Amino acid sequence: MSAAEVWSVDPRTGDRRERVAAEATAADVDRAVRAAHGARAALADRAVRAAFLRTAADRLEAAAERLVAAADAETALGAPRLTGELARTRYQLRSFADIVDEGAFLDVIIDHPDDSATPPVPDLRRYKIPLGVVAVYAASNFPFAFSVPGGDTASALAAGCPVVVKAHPDHPATSEAVAAVLREAAAGHGLPEAVVGLLHGFDAGVELVRHPLVTAAGFTGSVRGGRALFDAAASRPVPIPFHGELGSLNPVVVTGGAVRERAEEIGAGLAGSMTLGVGQFCVKPGLVLVPSGEAGDRLVSSLGDAVGAVADGVLLDHRMRDAFVKGVAERAALPDVAAPVAPGAGGDDHTVGAGFLTVPASRLAAGGPHDLLLEECFGPVTVVARYASDTEVTAVLSRLPGNLTATVHVSAEEAGGGAAELLAHLTPLAGRVLVNGWPTGVAVAPAQHHGGPYPATTSTSTSVGGTAVERWLRPVTYQSTPDPLLPPELRDANPLGLPRRVDGRREV
Repeated sequence: MSAAEVWSVDPRTGDRRERVAAEATAADVDRAVRAAHGARAALADRAVRAAFLRTAADRLEAAAERLVAAADAETALGAPRLTGELARTRYQLRSFADIVDEGAFLDVIIDHPDDSATPPVPDLRRYKIPLGVVAVYAASNFPFAFSVPGGDTASALAAGCPVVVKAHPDHPATSEAVAAVLREAAAGHGLPEAVVGLLHGFDAGVELVRHPLVTAAGFTGSVRGGRALFDAAASRPVPIPFHGELGSLNPVVVTGGAVRERAEEIGAGLAGSMTLGVGQFCVKPGLVLVPSGEAGDRLVSSLGDAVGAVADGVLLDHRMRDAFVKGVAERAALPDVAAPVAPGAGGDDHTVGAGFLTVPASRLAAGGPHDLLLEECFGPVTVVARYASDTEVTAVLSRLPGNLTATVHVSAEEAGGGAAELLAHLTPLAGRVLVNGWPTGVAVAPAQHHGGPYPATTSTSTSVGGTAVERWLRPVTYQSTPDPLLPPELRDANPLGLPRRVDGRREV
């Protein structure tokens, strides 16, 4: 077998399924990026872009059975989960098509001349234009929603940017199949297939972020891999924006009032959230602060019952399984750490068992070797830290890095305003703050924010929701430009019927 070959592997057995492709060479990367660069003008028409996105969603729907089967064979995520994920992906594509049609994302602002201002204001007209070719790095745990047809791709295409996707090695056959569907949709609207490029291989990913015609990148993956690519993007002769989602602990704080009110319900809900998708969600709650005492004991008991009933599962690949087994063993070996339900290897060489660890919160507040418990462990495990006072909660929260989410469970009485101070402590830690809910499940909606302070992400933007399109645009202002020379988006007559702000007033 050549080292340059890319194989599809069954994570349930570790066996190779089929040879999918060859790892891309530097010349392959250059060809793909240059072809995408040459396709930019074809995406300039917003009506064509929107129609393309809708057709892509339709074709994914038509091919759903085949695509779900391919993805399940490579990820072991199961047909029900993958069917839902593909439906979410189609919805996302159609949502961006609606955004393209509306045109508000262009952020048109017109200020007519005002000689009375200090200093005088000339005629100024501002809107946003696409950056150019976008590199997309596919995620392991979402073969549809955060991979070839996912949010980075959909939002970049909506912005008018061709994409070159670096496929994830855990699902290369699925990536090829989905890319073919997107290219068919593009061809159906007279667009070149190069608007969606696809590459395989680690070296190709590094070459891609360094290519001079790549103007921005979107990444979902590990802190180590994402940081390396982020540094490469920043060290280029011309640095580019790198929007990376790297890792998140997603802390949860349960108040004394909440455990007294509904300890068993919270324990069962936590079990469902932390084991969903075999614990492979980027917003899995990985650290839960629970009060000491009888009510907190009831929560832990409920959590133990629910997690103990969870069947062994298969992680996305054997490398991740090995890292999980090693990671939970290292954590469980720390002083004062207990495992009411021990996480680790499953009943065979391919599975893992869900579990959770408990530790006094004072250990986490003190630092030292227990800092390991404040690092994400990918898989079906969470850490329950038992606290004796609000001071311990504050001390632990003060030591946390940035996160995608932060959650608080409060009683009905505390929800009336008593928990405001706790919410204020959580808000600086995350991009999405939840009250009395669970972070798994990221709705595709205009107000959604899927991001957070580093290392959750490398920028302040979101990778989910309508505003994700803003990552791939840059503003341009025209000053004192005659109307015939202006882009149609900025002309006085507003021939495209765009929402805009004129002299400080919104026009719709």
